[in-house]
Amino acid sequence: MDWGLKNRLSKTISPKTGKTVMLAVDHGYFQGPTTGLKNPKEDLPKLLPYADSLFITRGILRNCIDANTNVPIFLRVSGGTSILGELSNEDITTSMKEALRLNSVGVGMSVFVGAKNEDRTISNLGRLVNEAEDVGMPVLAITAVGKDMVRDARYLGLASRICAEMGAHIVKTYYCEKDFDKVVEGCPVPIVIAGGKKIPEKDALQMASNAIRDGAVGVDMGRNIFQSDKPVGMIKAINAIVHKNVSVKEAFDIYKNG
Repeated sequence: MDWGLKNRLSKTISPKTGKTVMLAVDHGYFQGPTTGLKNPKEDLPKLLPYADSLFITRGILRNCIDANTNVPIFLRVSGGTSILGELSNEDITTSMKEALRLNSVGVGMSVFVGAKNEDRTISNLGRLVNEAEDVGMPVLAITAVGKDMVRDARYLGLASRICAEMGAHIVKTYYCEKDFDKVVEGCPVPIVIAGGKKIPEKDALQMASNAIRDGAVGVDMGRNIFQSDKPVGMIKAINAIVHKNVSVKEAFDIYKNG
């Protein structure tokens, strides 16, 4: 890797722990106003001190995040569809020039393996990597899973490996209880897990702990943090699991203390 790319990655994946807590707040790009994020300008500042990076769209970044923030920005650059249409009908919507203008440490997009527009989203990833390599920008590939697909190790392993083969520097995928270590083993670049839909806090903490145990370098979690009844406590707890390797019981106490 070139120095610039390595330096940007180091701002997301901690050199001290080799782990990362990414805070995903890009949900509005296809969901619109989202519970817990209806007013990002008020909802997000209290969470930022405990995130290694913020995964966000350019519109919310410009309008809702103070430019004096020190949190590194991972920019979502794909979109073009909504929950009312075919989700895999995505394209690249934000330029690399824009990512540089916004001082991003990385860019991310969704890839829909097995979905209607699989070929286009995989090809888009390849083109994004080509542009990113020219400027030393890390690319996060997100394995978006259609509602009719099983989130098992076979599928997640396939999708993650394809993303790595196309040149992604980090892959975001879902956790599966059986054989997730094989998903990690088959992917030659770091994996972070998606939090997915809101689940009970203790279950989300257990999932994060299991993922780290099985080889993930961290989480890119959103709804299980900002939709929690104690969002600050929850992100503190996730941070402690990822960077300090605390037990789920200890993390749950951190969450409860808020």
